[in-house]
Amino acid sequence: MTTMTTKTTPTAAPTPRTTAYDVIVIGGSFAGLSAAMQLARARRRVCVVDAGQPRNRFAAASHGFFGQDGEPPLAMIEQARRKLLAYPTVTLRQGTAVSATAQQRAGSPESGFEVVLDDGATMEAHKLVLAFGVADGLPDIDGLRERWGASVLHCPYCHGYEFAGQRLGVLYHSPPSGMHAQLIADWGPTTLFLNGETTLEPSEHERLRALGIAVEPAPIAALEGPGQALHGVRLQASGGGDAHVVPVDALYVAASTRPSSPLAEQLGCAFDDGPMGPFVRTDANKMTTVPGVYAAGDLTLMRHNATLASAEGVLAGISAHQAMVFGQ
Repeated sequence: MTTMTTKTTPTAAPTPRTTAYDVIVIGGSFAGLSAAMQLARARRRVCVVDAGQPRNRFAAASHGFFGQDGEPPLAMIEQARRKLLAYPTVTLRQGTAVSATAQQRAGSPESGFEVVLDDGATMEAHKLVLAFGVADGLPDIDGLRERWGASVLHCPYCHGYEFAGQRLGVLYHSPPSGMHAQLIADWGPTTLFLNGETTLEPSEHERLRALGIAVEPAPIAALEGPGQALHGVRLQASGGGDAHVVPVDALYVAASTRPSSPLAEQLGCAFDDGPMGPFVRTDANKMTTVPGVYAAGDLTLMRHNATLASAEGVLAGISAHQAMVFGQ
């Protein structure tokens, strides 16, 4: 008996299927989900691409947000996702958008956009909403990074009340840090730590002293305290003296920021310089300098706040929808 063998030819892996939407929202936190909600309620096909790394993931609670004061931000995001998925035209996609390019649509004078994800999948849309936020650049001080969002803070309006009346510190960042210290002093006794970076003008030093704000010029060696709690700022010894610890319960840090994704730069969006870092330029309708590309949230704001980010997302979503209706 002769056994016949069949030769098989290897087949190439299937090309990822391109999925089309009206709008792709890149970023699924307060701004992105708020934008998607407006588009979902307008019955538009919208996909939210989210890498699952919201900026406020380090905070145990979000404060000052309408009707949600004290709620964990990750729980707020999860609740918003569940409510958004109640709309049949919504897709939530876990992943990272690695590229976004403008595409001329065949047989149409309108351009669209192609987005490629880290798993190779491609998607197309008439409009884009960039809501991927910013990443914080924290000072390289021992004990600071692990306390970020717990006892090392950014915004007094978000977390100041919880430390009211306690011993507060402000880390010098730039000349406006003196004004920052004056603001923080409204929540409790405050020390401005210059961290060996600068010396204050005598007039500013006197103004701070008159307000009861202490000034420590020495470089910081480390932050101390159990776990994420802060009990003191240890200063480096100078002039042959011993290092000493300044008792502090919370330290305010004006972290530098940068966009958490290169997509806005890839698309050619213009940026403006802010005091903490660059932010995407938008018009009154939240459209960037690239037609059809909208942006919202911390990515476009000099002042970062969850409520403001959500409001910007609402405006971006509404604007993207109306642009499709009126052919803009």
